[in-house]
Amino acid sequence: MNAIHILIALATVTLTGCASTHAKNPADPLESFNRGVYQFNDAVDKAIAKPVAQGYNAVMPVPGKIMVSNFFSNLDDVVITINDLLQFKFAQAASDGSRFLFNSTFGVFGLLDVTPRLEKHNEDFGQTLGYWGVGSGPYLMLPLLGPSSVRDGVGLYADSRPSLLRRVNHSRTRNQLYLTTSINRRAQLLDQEKVLDEAAFDRYEFIRDAYLLRRQSLVYDGNPPREKYEDEESDFEYQQVPIPGASSSRQHSTPVARHAVTAQLAVPRMDADRPSVRKIWIAQRTGIR
Repeated sequence: MNAIHILIALATVTLTGCASTHAKNPADPLESFNRGVYQFNDAVDKAIAKPVAQGYNAVMPVPGKIMVSNFFSNLDDVVITINDLLQFKFAQAASDGSRFLFNSTFGVFGLLDVTPRLEKHNEDFGQTLGYWGVGSGPYLMLPLLGPSSVRDGVGLYADSRPSLLRRVNHSRTRNQLYLTTSINRRAQLLDQEKVLDEAAFDRYEFIRDAYLLRRQSLVYDGNPPREKYEDEESDFEYQQVPIPGASSSRQHSTPVARHAVTAQLAVPRMDADRPSVRKIWIAQRTGIR
């Protein structure tokens, strides 16, 4: 994990000198720097990561891919449970902790998911900081790691500390596990690329906006406060769009079913007559997979 720490530190140190005074998006004052990193990441992805992921998909049988995903998902439940506790979500922590306990034992080290009735949650330290009121800070494209923000970059480092992978003493085995989880995650994104390729948008802006909106949704458990800007009223219309996997734990009024949680998303009116593009826009911004 030392390489990740170095990359995060390098990106953070570079912030001061790379700020652009003409940034189009106030959430992305470092756009010039971020675009450079994005181009680097994209080149590495096309040359190495994507071909390897495609080969992995072609060679690995479906049951094998499921077991690999289950194994690393089970390890993630440790970090998720810790962040549940830090956010005082005790019932959720009990559920996620139980998932890890049963899957690690009866599920053969997590290769099998024997707890399908226990919901899989998504919590990390970046969300924990957001839960306690810490703003996301400037959007940040990290070398090799992809979209993030100053807050989420700190969260990424914090989550690496209790990670079980980090505690594997044998360095070669540890590096192989890191490589495997990276390939597995990249392979899971291959289908999403088709959506990006069909979208008539700047890929960098598309990824940035989708990331920021999804993180906002996760911090507020699928019910973020509506943000409306006067200069966008003429170009955008707001729709109630379901947020998949969102919980209603922050809704203190009338209880709302999990699948019914919605958020106000801005959808460009210029795409109103283009259902396919409209569907792509909504899918990307809500994290639909």
